[in-house]
Amino acid sequence: MTLTTIHPADLADLAADVPEQAPQGVAVLDAVEAFHRRFNVFPSEAAYIAVVLWDAHAHLLDAFDATPRLAFLSPEPGSGKSRALEIVETLVPAPMVAVNASPAALFRAVSGGEGRPTILFDEIDTVFGPKAGENEELRGFINAGHRRSGVTYRCVSDGAGNQSVVAFPSYCALAVAGLGNLPDTILTRSVVIRMRRRARAEKVEPFRARLHTAEGHALRERLATWADHVRDRITGAFPVMPDGVTDRPADVWEPLLAVADAAGGDWPERARAACIELVTAAETDDKASLGVRLLTDLRDHVFGDIPRLPTAAVLEQLRSLDEAPWGDLNGRPLDARGLGQTLREYMTTDNKPIVARNIKSGGAVLKGYYAADLADAWSRYCPPPGS
Repeated sequence: MTLTTIHPADLADLAADVPEQAPQGVAVLDAVEAFHRRFNVFPSEAAYIAVVLWDAHAHLLDAFDATPRLAFLSPEPGSGKSRALEIVETLVPAPMVAVNASPAALFRAVSGGEGRPTILFDEIDTVFGPKAGENEELRGFINAGHRRSGVTYRCVSDGAGNQSVVAFPSYCALAVAGLGNLPDTILTRSVVIRMRRRARAEKVEPFRARLHTAEGHALRERLATWADHVRDRITGAFPVMPDGVTDRPADVWEPLLAVADAAGGDWPERARAACIELVTAAETDDKASLGVRLLTDLRDHVFGDIPRLPTAAVLEQLRSLDEAPWGDLNGRPLDARGLGQTLREYMTTDNKPIVARNIKSGGAVLKGYYAADLADAWSRYCPPPGS
């Protein structure tokens, strides 16, 4: 019988190959999911999966190139948004509840040397809602912090009247809750959970901060310990994305899928199913781009097989569409000027802006639009016909 001698260093390598951490990762994520389910009613299974993976990814920010924003949104109060954010607060590292925080306070907190906070912004509708203005400074900070390379530039005085430009790092995990929608630049960087009021048959356990916060913190410690163990494995990893998930949605979901892959078990499969469901829902129910809605309505409900139409006919058709916004945009119907401004943002096949052109009709010359000019934009931006 031949005996094989194994060097001690080789034993360490063999031990590293044994997937001992997969069951631990599964157990940790399962426990976090169970904790959420005790206190939160989310609209779908995909929402639970996404939130759990987001909680875990917050412990691993430096392993990723980007961090998705987590947005709990609903059309009405009393839908569980704040409670969801409250549970997340117990699970993420260095939570910073930022209601009424100024942009300056936020970017200084993130760029300070005392540890990067996880920012939790409740009542975000008071910041970006219809009565709150644009708040471009805060929007810029949130968008910049999506990327690890993101910075916020500010002029800083040295006390002697001299100003210098200082780059403040903005990269941090951020979750928000609020009514209505968010600016499109934030929505496209977010995992969006559309919350709704609990039905009578949907029961949850009351969250008692004095009792349950400690349980959440214990899970936070388990997440942090597991994250430290898999950090090297996740750093630089590029998980396989589901078919059709590319560009910005891929940036959003890549960290979450990397966490799921590191955990193992059924989490990789569940995570990819959740990714497809939530990305598809965002594309189907996206209210952010009126331009895409306009292009789609022009293709499906106005032009059809008609090669060209006068502007007046186009507007008449658009305004008559049920459940379309064109009859009332901020209190006024869409007019020729608004139509022209929106369409000029898109290009023809010849890479020229889409503009109204002359149309000869019954001896008269009218301004209008040609289907051929819109065809390239239809193919690039609109969902497939009939979808």
